[in-house]
Amino acid sequence: MSGAGESGLPPLAAYVHIPWCVRKCPYCDFNSHTYDSGLPEAEYIDALIADLELELPQVHGRELVSIFFGGGTPSLFSAASLDRLLQAMQQRLRFAGDIEITLEANPGTFEQAKFRDYRAIGINRLSIGIQSFNPEHLKALGRIHDDSEALAAVDMARRAGFDNLNLDLMHGLPGQSLAQARADIDQAIALGPEHLSWYQLTLEPNTVFYSRPPQLPEDEVLWDIQEAGQARLAEAGYAQYEISAYARGGRRARHNLNYWQYGDFIGIGAGAHGKLTQPDGTVERNWKTRQPKDYLNPQTPWLAGSKRLSAEELPFDFLMNALRLVEGVPSAWYQQRTGQSLAAIAPLLDKAVQRGLLEPWQQQLRPTEQGRLFLNDLLEMFL
Repeated sequence: MSGAGESGLPPLAAYVHIPWCVRKCPYCDFNSHTYDSGLPEAEYIDALIADLELELPQVHGRELVSIFFGGGTPSLFSAASLDRLLQAMQQRLRFAGDIEITLEANPGTFEQAKFRDYRAIGINRLSIGIQSFNPEHLKALGRIHDDSEALAAVDMARRAGFDNLNLDLMHGLPGQSLAQARADIDQAIALGPEHLSWYQLTLEPNTVFYSRPPQLPEDEVLWDIQEAGQARLAEAGYAQYEISAYARGGRRARHNLNYWQYGDFIGIGAGAHGKLTQPDGTVERNWKTRQPKDYLNPQTPWLAGSKRLSAEELPFDFLMNALRLVEGVPSAWYQQRTGQSLAAIAPLLDKAVQRGLLEPWQQQLRPTEQGRLFLNDLLEMFL
C-alpha cells in the first residue's frame, strides 16, 4: 500500500480523458461522444496541455505515480499525439521512476504498428475493453468488435511488447447463462492477462439500456455467476483485491488503487474529474466542462465546477473508496487523508461491526465478506 508521499500529502496521479468513440454503447454512461469525421487531435492535445498548466500551481513539486488515458476510446489517437502530451507532462511534473502509464483500448481500433508505437513512447500498461468473447453478447452490447478481433487484440498487444495487460470483462449480460459466463472467464484466463476487471452489467441512467431495458438474468443466475467466477479466478491465480478487480502477483492497477486508497489526482480533458488535498489538509474535488466542442472553445472555461468537502461529507467520500478494497486501508490513513479524527465516527464504525459488515476497525478499516456483498448498506450508514 502507498502511504503519504514525501510532502505528507497522498500520492498523486493524473487522469486524461479522450472523449470520442466510434460508436456509443447502449450501456455506457461515461462522457463519450461519437465523431462524424476526422478527430481534432492536435487541437485537443493543445487544450489538454493548457488545461494541465492551470492545474500546476496546486501540485507544484509533487511526484506523479501514474497516468491513465481513459475515454471514450483513447486508442483512436495516434502515438505521436499522445507522445506530445506525455512530453509536455514530463516537462512540467516529476515522474516517479516506476510510473505506470495506462491506455484504454478497444479491440476494433488495434493496429500492430500503432500499438508498437504506443509502447515506444512509454505507455507500459494496456486496458483492453473486451466485455465478452461471445458474438451474440458483443452484438447485444453494441460493441464494434467480434470475438476473433478480441483474441487478435491481445495477441497484437503482446507482440507490441506489452507485458502488463488488463482485460475488461462483464457478466450478467442480456440472456447470459452461467455456462456462457464461465466460458468468457475461461477464455480470458487462457489469454493470461496480468489483471482482470470483471464486473456486472448495471443499467445506468441516461443510457439506451436504461430507457429500453434488455432482459437480464434472474438474481439466482447472477449469484451463481458471481460465485463460480470468483472461484475460477482464484483457482487460476487471480487474487481479488477490490470489488471487481483481480490481479496476479504484483500487478494490481496502481492508478485505480490510488483512487480507492483516497490518493490525489488531477483530471484533464472534457468531463475529467480531479481530487486534491490542500496544504491545510482540506480536500477539494473539481470537474471540467463535458462537451468536447465546449472544451475546444477558447471562450469557454475548462473548469466547470469545484467543491471543498465539508467535515460531514468526508467520512462517506473516504469510505466509499476505501471499503471497495478487500484489505481495506490502515485506520491511520483516515486522519492522514481527511484531516478528521476517526474517533468522530467511532459509534458508526462500531455499529457496522455489530451488523457484521465491518471488521474490528482499530488498526484496519476493512469490510467483512458480508460487507463487500452488501456494500451499499454499509456505506449508507455514513451518509
